Amino acid sequence: MSLYFFNKLIPPRPSFPFDMSDGERALMEEHGEYWSRIAAEGRAIVFGPVADPNGPFGMLVLEVEKEEDVQRLIAGDPVNQSGLDFKFETYPMLSAITRA
Repeated sequence: MSLYFFNKLIPPRPSFPFDMSDGERALMEEHGEYWSRIAAEGRAIVFGPVADPNGPFGMLVLEVEKEEDVQRLIAGDPVNQSGLDFKFETYPMLSAITRA
């Protein structure tokens, strides 16, 4: 049985999407490539930036076999390994309806 998790990636500052340095932009490209690979494997259902007027954030929905897989995948994300002040919030979904 699959489990689904909503993940919120909070950037190091609210202005991050608008004032990234070249190094941060390269990091975000690595981040996108990482999750694109996970999506190609079928575990990332959807991911991308959200234009919340209270502060942009990244969102990710994962489909996994066990809860430990979520933390393992997040640990492998280049932004999580960067030492910058990104924060992941992870929430189990009570149910999920997906496309066939």
